[in-house]
Amino acid sequence: MVYALLELPAGVALFKVDGEKRKMKALLHFKSTADALETTTQLVNGELSKPVRKFLKKNYLEKEVSEELAVADAKLAKAIKETLAIPCVFGDDTLPTFRALKAHIDSLLEDVSAEQLNQTALGLAHNLNRYKLKFSPDKVDMMVVQAVSLLEDLDKEINKYAMRAREWYGWHFPELGKIVNDNVAYCKIMLAMKTRFNARDTDFSDFLEEEMEQKVKDAAMVSMGTEIAEEDIENIGRLCNEVVAASKYREQLSTYLSSRMQTIAPNLTTMVGEQIGARLIQKAGSLLTLAKYPSSTVQILGAEKALFRALKQRQATPKYGILYNASVVAKAAPAQKGTMSRVLAAKASLSARIDSFGDGDNAPALEYRSKVENRLKQFEEGITYGKSGNARGAGAGMQQRGGYVGGQAGGFKRPRMDNSGFNKR
Repeated sequence: MVYALLELPAGVALFKVDGEKRKMKALLHFKSTADALETTTQLVNGELSKPVRKFLKKNYLEKEVSEELAVADAKLAKAIKETLAIPCVFGDDTLPTFRALKAHIDSLLEDVSAEQLNQTALGLAHNLNRYKLKFSPDKVDMMVVQAVSLLEDLDKEINKYAMRAREWYGWHFPELGKIVNDNVAYCKIMLAMKTRFNARDTDFSDFLEEEMEQKVKDAAMVSMGTEIAEEDIENIGRLCNEVVAASKYREQLSTYLSSRMQTIAPNLTTMVGEQIGARLIQKAGSLLTLAKYPSSTVQILGAEKALFRALKQRQATPKYGILYNASVVAKAAPAQKGTMSRVLAAKASLSARIDSFGDGDNAPALEYRSKVENRLKQFEEGITYGKSGNARGAGAGMQQRGGYVGGQAGGFKRPRMDNSGFNKR
């Protein structure tokens, strides 16, 4: 026989369970929706609210019940033990008991009908989800995750549209693609002059340098492109307008992302930059999750496919992921990129933890940044560190024993023997 504490939408109930016999001993009714939300939230978080504490004292302790109390949540069981000293059981052994109670809850509850219970459950579920969304500690991080995801999508779409515009307008003015490499400038030139025959009378000074402008005008005069209809020019112009508008919105989104990152993760932003920091948060899911990652995970974050492929084929694992695009790693020599990625990942991991659990000051990241840059400077000057203490100690110990031959692979001096097979002294 055991007593069971069950949370219901209408209140908190105490049941007596003896095999197949189940009987409700007491029910704590919620007075209002706010009371139900507050009590349920505390129970979900493993906390014991004041009404539930009084309810257990009155119906369990004062009646001197000797049976154990079955609780569904381990945190709640711990809180009850610490607060009221009631012996609690939880885990897999109590699951059949709670399944049976929930299956026969309509017949066990005398004062509450099934329809009222369903309506109360629906209202409480909506309020609880609204409360979680409102007070979620990760909701601010989601803005950064969505912004950087949209930024990546915009880059792909702008490149697709720009390549299509170059190929389409290239039939009329093929030389323009070789002169102008920037996609946005290419589209602005097309929108300004329409056809190449208007190039000489068009002013490009708002977005082109004087030398580049003269090259475009000279090429337009001797172009080998074909003539196209006015309808074709209008459709190409609409496509170029899309590219220019998307590029302008991308700049606004990038500015917004930079300001949000400076507010949410100033230390991580100082270490690796706004976009790389945002992509790290995006890969991890939230800043809190990123702060819990070890530096080795941060180092290869973004190279998961290469990592699992290397593990499957028993090859060398990747040394960097998203951090490869960081300025410190990009400046390093090819042989030192892996080392600099490891150094940067260690400091970036510390910066993420400070942003997640500490204050909003970026003073620690400035110190970390200077250390990483000093390490890069040492590599550029040819200053390297020796072996670690374990490696030096192992070699020294073997030399002291007289068995290790320094600088030779193979290792050990064999004792010299005479013809009889005994060691020579």
